[in-house]
Amino acid sequence: MATFRKALKSKQRNHHERSQLGSRNFLGLLEKKKDYKLRANDYHKKQNLLSALRKKALDRNPDEFYFKMISSKMEDGEHRANKASWDEEVTEEQRKMMRTQDIKYVEMKRVSDTKKIERLKAELHLLDAKGKEKNKHTFFVDSKKEVQEFDLAERLNTVPELVGRVYNRPTLDTLKTKRIQGATDTRTIKKLARQRGHQYTILTQRIERERKLFVISQKLQTRKEIQDKTKKVKMSNETKESAAVYKFESKRKR
Repeated sequence: MATFRKALKSKQRNHHERSQLGSRNFLGLLEKKKDYKLRANDYHKKQNLLSALRKKALDRNPDEFYFKMISSKMEDGEHRANKASWDEEVTEEQRKMMRTQDIKYVEMKRVSDTKKIERLKAELHLLDAKGKEKNKHTFFVDSKKEVQEFDLAERLNTVPELVGRVYNRPTLDTLKTKRIQGATDTRTIKKLARQRGHQYTILTQRIERERKLFVISQKLQTRKEIQDKTKKVKMSNETKESAAVYKFESKRKR
């Protein structure tokens, strides 16, 4: 029974590692088991990486060619990229031209999105867009009795199912003389409403994309102008929503 009581976990007290004594603080932090595990895992990870690289070097084909052989060199036992070759291949004018091409590409995509936004707005007319303030239609009557007996469908001369629509709301005379497919079909109306909601979602995404492209274009243009002009004063920092603002020294045109 005494052996069982000793083996019982609930009767045993938790083991705590001792803390660093105050008189030994000058020796540094006393390593605990969790610190040892972190150090051991890091050591084994590095050893495994070295073993994998050593095996890769042994299995490497000595006749194989890599472009890194001519674009880098060994300095103090480390491979370093040869930046001088890049500076010789690309001049300052070519860098400016490449940045100009980037600006033109971003502007082209932004203009393309702007045209698509205008096309979607023309198709949807923004009649029932989310967040849009609803139009008001005021009716005037002569007495309170007419207010109590007021029938909106009768006043608009249409069926009650189409009263909530702000567009394409045919009158009773039109429904009698012409057959409008899906005008009073509830399922068709709901399907069209879902399609319009999807189109409004696409329109919102394109507007957000066009705004982001405009910010990117402004940032690229600002960096290009910084390279051309040396004397400048920074007015505001660059953020996610706007480019940095600089004030350049005015020069007299000859």
